[in-house]
Amino acid sequence: MTLVINNVSLPSRKDNKQQLCTVICKDSQIDEIIYGPSDLPIDSPDVVNGNGDARLCHSHVHLDKCNILDECDELVSGSFQEALELTSKVKASYTYESLVSRGRHLIVESIKYGVTAMRAHVEVDRTVQFKGLDAGLRLKEEFKDLCDIGLAVFAQDPFFISPSDTEPSDNYILFQKAAGRQGISAVGSAPYVEPSTLHARRNIDYVFELALENRLHIDFHLDYNLDPNASPMIHYVIDLARKSRWTERMKGKHITIGHAPRLCLFTPEEFKQLQDAIDDLPITFVGLPQTDMYMLGREEHIKPRGTLHVPNMVKKYGLNVAMSINNIGNAFTPQGSADPLALCAFGVAIFQTGLPNDCEILFDSVSNTSKRAVGVRCGESLVIRKGDPADLIIVHGNNSIQSLVLSPSFERTVIKNGRVISSRRIIDVIDPTSFLLGHLM
Repeated sequence: MTLVINNVSLPSRKDNKQQLCTVICKDSQIDEIIYGPSDLPIDSPDVVNGNGDARLCHSHVHLDKCNILDECDELVSGSFQEALELTSKVKASYTYESLVSRGRHLIVESIKYGVTAMRAHVEVDRTVQFKGLDAGLRLKEEFKDLCDIGLAVFAQDPFFISPSDTEPSDNYILFQKAAGRQGISAVGSAPYVEPSTLHARRNIDYVFELALENRLHIDFHLDYNLDPNASPMIHYVIDLARKSRWTERMKGKHITIGHAPRLCLFTPEEFKQLQDAIDDLPITFVGLPQTDMYMLGREEHIKPRGTLHVPNMVKKYGLNVAMSINNIGNAFTPQGSADPLALCAFGVAIFQTGLPNDCEILFDSVSNTSKRAVGVRCGESLVIRKGDPADLIIVHGNNSIQSLVLSPSFERTVIKNGRVISSRRIIDVIDPTSFLLGHLM
């Protein structure tokens, strides 16, 4: 199948200026790029008129606990502990059917926004068992032609229940079984929920063992605090990746670190040490500002931002940093949508910059960097080239990356494997002047 995209703006990586082009997609990839305006007639479903090109990915989203806020008890403190308790209570009432229904809604909404790839976390523990995983596997198959869904078996609950435990609970036994299931691409956990630092390290050890055994990506939710006295666990992860010879043994497999707000307290020297320690390891940090800014840094004094400073970490230290939405409609993140571009606009306010280069970094964090973090094939840069996957979003009305980040358009056409899968346009436009004139006459 051949798809022609007329008059699409392809911003240059160097100067952010628009370049009007015609993009021809064939056999699921970019086949040709013709620079200059086109007057090809739009009289076929295989010809699309474009203005503004992008590629979007959720590198971190919880598929099983989305849109459950209405089922939770009323929020009282809004704290992390309260969110854990409320969510655990709702988890006990999960059904396979409700998980499929809510997950499907999230995926469809994400596709409409332009998302064609995602890493979806599904929790496995003694409360929910394999319900979320089974629902995730069904949705992965259901949407295989529309969105690349990589499932991450995730342990939100601790492996060790008590500080005195020397052996993991049945939470780990279930997690171990789930990691061996077909259709899984990653394993992950939240070591900070363990009863002690020693148990948190053992949690990390277990996840590494399962990833190496099953050749899976790793996704840790790590260092979820703004406590200067807490020792960052990221260094233990890096040391273990070195000791396990991850780079040599697990080519093509990545380690992602979600949240990690403890890094907000790092000095420039500590960031430089982190950069040197990571070196060639395939580690990507994933900032989750909608959750982190809501949950952290509530004390009544001057405090750091509660989320990773994406532009600075990329510019100053050359680290790989993605951004994602994390949660939708639950006690951890009661606000926000599934739109990665809205997240970029939020980032402009958080990081207090709308400069062209910083907008590029923010957009890349929800685009190529997110795709690489979860192991999805993508182009080498933001500028599309011949041979790149034909997974695109045309954002009508935005003709530069800066415009896309500062004020993303509602109107979008989504292309997957060279085929239009979603189109969102404004059909009826009300002229406010005609309404006023009618009442003034």
